[in-house]
Order: sequence, then structure tokens, then C-alpha cells
Amino acid sequence: MTAVRVGLATLAVLELALGIWTQWFPASFYALVPTVDLTPPYSEHFVRDFGGATTGIAIVLGAAAVWMDRRLVIVALIAYLVFAVPHTAFHLQHLEHATPGQATTLAGGLISLTLLAAVLLILAIRAAPAAHRDVRG
Repeated sequence: MTAVRVGLATLAVLELALGIWTQWFPASFYALVPTVDLTPPYSEHFVRDFGGATTGIAIVLGAAAVWMDRRLVIVALIAYLVFAVPHTAFHLQHLEHATPGQATTLAGGLISLTLLAAVLLILAIRAAPAAHRDVRG
């Protein structure tokens, strides 16, 4: 389960950085990330809300990485994938104004992170549940 812990921690750190940036510095995020402005217009409200939700997912992923409770790990990864799959699909369908480099970077990054979460979820589901002791005596 070390690979799962490392994967969860990686996703948590990336989501936390993204969440803090978008929640507290939304205009900076919009201005500095080349592919964000491919789907205008800019909305501070939307970007801040996205940042708050992303930070929340980061906290759940981080908690799963620390405690490694199988159920928490599975729920955290499902929560991440509920966000990541449609987010990735949206961006893959809206690459027409991106440069080839932007399109490759965006698609590759989003697909890689989504696949990482899916693989981690499969590993977590396949992991044997912790043995329960019979405390009745």
C-alpha cells in the first residue's frame, strides 16, 4: 500500500497547491496558466469556488494518505474521480484554440492524473480489508 499512499499524497499536494492558488489568487491563476483562458470569460466567483472545492478534495486525499483507512482511501479517490473525469473530458473537447504544446501538456497532465487516481482506486479496492478481531472473547 506504499504506492497508494505516495499516489494519494501526490494528488493531495497538487490539488492543495491548485486549490490555494485558485481560491486566494484567482486573477493570477487565470492570467498565468496558458490554457485557462481558452474558455472565457473570467469569473472570479467561479474560480474561487473551484479553488475551495479543490482544496476540500485535497484535504480528503491528504487524510486518506495519512490514515490509510481502506474505506477513506476509496471514498477520497472516488471523490477525486467524480471531479477529474468530467474535467478532463471537458478540456479534451475544447482544445481547438490551444497551441500544439498547450494541448499536449494539458491533455497529458489531465489524463495522467485521472489514470493515476483510477489505478490507485483499483489497488485500494483489491487490497484485502483489515482483519477484524472478535472482541467478544
